[in-house]
Amino acid sequence: MLTALDLLTANDTPGQHAPSYYAATANRQTSHPKLEEHKSCDVCVVGGGYTGLSAALHLAERGLTVILLEANRIGWGASGRNGGQVGSGQRVEQTVLEERHGKSHARLLWDLAEDSKALVRDLISRHGIDCDYTPGILHADHRKGFVEESRDYVEHLQLVYGYEDIRFVGGDEIGELVGSPRYFGGSLDTGAGHLHPLNFALGLGKAAEDAGAQIFETTKVIGIEGKGRGRVTVKCEAGEVQAGHLVLACNGYLGRLDRETAAHVMPINNFIVATEPFSEDEARKIIRDNVAVADSKFVINYFRLSSDRRLLFGGGENYGYRFPEEIKSFVREPMLEIFPQLVDVEIDYGWGGTLAITPKRMPYFARLAPNMLTASGYSGHGVAMATLGGQILAEAISGTEGRFDAFEKLNIPAFPGGDKLRFPLLVLAMTWFSLRDKLGI
Repeated sequence: MLTALDLLTANDTPGQHAPSYYAATANRQTSHPKLEEHKSCDVCVVGGGYTGLSAALHLAERGLTVILLEANRIGWGASGRNGGQVGSGQRVEQTVLEERHGKSHARLLWDLAEDSKALVRDLISRHGIDCDYTPGILHADHRKGFVEESRDYVEHLQLVYGYEDIRFVGGDEIGELVGSPRYFGGSLDTGAGHLHPLNFALGLGKAAEDAGAQIFETTKVIGIEGKGRGRVTVKCEAGEVQAGHLVLACNGYLGRLDRETAAHVMPINNFIVATEPFSEDEARKIIRDNVAVADSKFVINYFRLSSDRRLLFGGGENYGYRFPEEIKSFVREPMLEIFPQLVDVEIDYGWGGTLAITPKRMPYFARLAPNMLTASGYSGHGVAMATLGGQILAEAISGTEGRFDAFEKLNIPAFPGGDKLRFPLLVLAMTWFSLRDKLGI
């Protein structure tokens, strides 16, 4: 059985981005050095995805000395491989959050989610990040019984949260918006959007470096000393960093670097393919208005068009931590279920990646010690939320803890058995959710 630590090397070539469409169209390459000496700073950030890069940027902008350590390349993990959807709200619907945490806290979480989208757009604008940001996400119901629930939820967001950028989509219209016979209705959110995730991550990295953060790549952290005792020492394979504060921003690739965080987040794999390019007319027959789409399956399908009009389609069930031998064939099956007309279309790229979920599908923020903070477990909703998470971590280290507390107070439970039982729980969960999709329950 593979452990989460193996995920740094089990499915990928160390030090190289996955062979994805995103890597093939990256607008810059990174060549940050490996840490091979002793360094000292105010804050050490472990992890070069959205959370870590955003934290490094916002800490450096506050005048703190920052060192970011990435085991591979910045944007190497889920931040550079995902579906690119910049979604509204949290991973869990507001009605559920109201029941769990009360209306006041649910409102605060909604406002934070709105902050996250605004932050992404602001960073793109302020730092000139070329990442093809495009507005619009369509939530598509794959069962007729879900359609009225979508109508009710749209009305709830409009009336309770004053959110006017979303509207209900009926059965006739969704057939015009998406060239698939599989959907019966849903909602269209023009306040959300989609982007090239790796180029966004690379842009954040450049912004952080320009602000003064030092970035080290191919630098694997192997141990942490001094937790809760003044300065913390971060041990690497060929060097070390002493810092006043430590930020853990490793998400699905944390392994057992910190057992407390690992007990609260479960790594899961996800897979995407990119087809050959379509003509403009062909692309409009697939997704008419160039919005991203996410459907209502428990094992979700999500897809969108790239800037050169390829279909980027994510889907497929995986019951372990090894990637399938042939990802293109693995994802082709769910893609053809949604778009049977694409049976003869070539698939040019297929790749996988690892994200992290929590038991409640809400991010895990925790102060592990006075000098050590962690944020991860965005549960497939991390493009905007992880970017905001980095800003929130920077605020908390600087003494402004209100937004950090809003997430920490969610009291995300650990998985039963901590990090030791996550793998069998993953198999059970994926089997159950797949069965629910197949049985229509």
